[in-house]
Amino acid sequence: MATIGAFEAKVHFSEVLDRVEKGERIVITRRGVPVAMLVPISPRRREPEQAIEAFRRFRRGKRLDGLPLHALIAEGRVE
Repeated sequence: MATIGAFEAKVHFSEVLDRVEKGERIVITRRGVPVAMLVPISPRRREPEQAIEAFRRFRRGKRLDGLPLHALIAEGRVE
């Protein structure tokens, strides 16, 4: 984990972001005191098939107990 000062981070911001994008964690300090940490965001990409299967697992066992769907939708609308 790298540490850089706030001024250096500001001056070289695009280079700092490039390093973070490649997986590096960078601590930013102000007068030697850590104030922030830049970490890469891990992508949470899903294939459409995985998303559809997750939705199917979610809805299993959930029932409307005889209530018509259009009535439930209308109930949620406020006029």
